[in-house]
Amino acid sequence: MPELDEPPRRDDPDERLRREAVRVYERYATEVVETFLLCPWARRARQDGRVRTCVITEVEPSVQVVIDQMNEMFGDARIEVGLILLPRVRWDRNEFRRFASLVRADHEARHAASRAVGPPPLAMAAFHPHAEPDLDSAARLVSFLRRTPDPTIQVVRQTALASVRDSVVSGSVYAPHALLDLMLRPPTAPAMPTAERVAAANLATVERVGVARLQAILDDIRADRDRAYAALSA
Repeated sequence: MPELDEPPRRDDPDERLRREAVRVYERYATEVVETFLLCPWARRARQDGRVRTCVITEVEPSVQVVIDQMNEMFGDARIEVGLILLPRVRWDRNEFRRFASLVRADHEARHAASRAVGPPPLAMAAFHPHAEPDLDSAARLVSFLRRTPDPTIQVVRQTALASVRDSVVSGSVYAPHALLDLMLRPPTAPAMPTAERVAAANLATVERVGVARLQAILDDIRADRDRAYAALSA
């Protein structure tokens, strides 16, 4: 009779999938987000150990499964950013957005039921591998820059976001030149929210380096992912 709670074997298909999912996501994080400074605080958060990644291997995970993972990750007070990778999910981008919205709504409902003061403690964003580049506006480009190898839900503490907003306003966050330009430009209109300023800076970055360069890197990461997953099932 096998012992209870024994660790997964190294040849466990789910464990092998988890390792590969994390590996290809880290390529996206370092080769795209950090290399092109798409998020001015991403590298520091990772280097400081404030980011945690988990992988859910279900084909159609429930909202509860995701909530449980969130609770586990953020039970550690040091963690500010949680990344939930879903490598077996086959939902298209709109379906995945709807699922992420259900997770967000569940989190907000639990917070309201707890009668806690203030906004829900966690904010979320859906990332999906299928999105075409659209440079018509900064907002329309966001989905392309969120082309993770697998569907991913990014979860961030609201306190961390507030700290980032204060740092960007004060100029103390390490920021790409395009974002610094926006921060230091003499104001001619009301200041944009931080998210909009970062999006505008990212549009300027893509226009400078060329969308083809980013497309090639994202395609290479996705191809790496597909080869690795095919080998797991061979």
